[in-house]
Amino acid sequence: MAVRVQECLELQLLEMEMLLSMFPKKGEINLDEDAVPCMQRYLRNPDGALPPQLECSIAVDVGEAQVKVELQVVLPHRYPHVAPHLFARSDALHRQQQLQLNTGLASYISSLGSGELCIYEAVQWVKDNSLSYLESSKVSSERVSKEVVVKETLHRMWIYSHHIYRQELRKKIFDCAKKLNLTGFCLTGKPGVICVEGHRENCEEFWHDIRYPQWKHISCKHVENIETEGSINNLRLFHGFEDLQFQAHGDYGLRNDYHMDLGQFLEFLKQHQSGHIFQILFGVEGKPADK
Repeated sequence: MAVRVQECLELQLLEMEMLLSMFPKKGEINLDEDAVPCMQRYLRNPDGALPPQLECSIAVDVGEAQVKVELQVVLPHRYPHVAPHLFARSDALHRQQQLQLNTGLASYISSLGSGELCIYEAVQWVKDNSLSYLESSKVSSERVSKEVVVKETLHRMWIYSHHIYRQELRKKIFDCAKKLNLTGFCLTGKPGVICVEGHRENCEEFWHDIRYPQWKHISCKHVENIETEGSINNLRLFHGFEDLQFQAHGDYGLRNDYHMDLGQFLEFLKQHQSGHIFQILFGVEGKPADK
């Protein structure tokens, strides 16, 4: 028998109430203050649109040194009957250790029975198992420090969206890029384009974060990897994360009827040694903007 979404959301609220009581200190759980009231309003009147998926982050203390591991949580509307989206990260972990940590966490969650609330179990797993990855990271760091030459790779992602308008979405994009030390730009309007460059792990985390809970009509069109024996900062095409808003054509009164001036966008790409990306993004050769 199909499980009603309302039943799933009621269970999610019960689990969130339990987690907030177990982690009462400020900063232990980061949850949008409107998330729970929005879900409660929907449950009182389920005829309207579904509320946003519940998102939060939980700060987990690991080991005697009290190293912080942040567990990012996104609950699909039918959780706990579908798996939650979980991502653990820590400044104390190198990229490979963080990948291994998340692989182990995903394997553990998949071993649990469907239909069971499991966020506390995930927190406990991170608390009990992260130390081995942290110790592995320390050994790896010591080994790397003895090497004369350390090669690094700049990762650059070119992301295309049908449009980017919503203020809260743009804020999320810029906040996430800043948090992960990524450079690039966000072209607002129709179409929307995002470029991020930095360490591969950080770019992939950015891609993971902005796609959830649900962003339709978005795709990563192209990825570049450039290896260097020096700092990846020397390979960056952008000095910060820019907000691009070019002249638009069409009816400003109808949000979906105006398009950004792609000629100006092509000129911008050429100024940053990326003119070839235009055809990859749009499937046509670009034409210069009118003077």
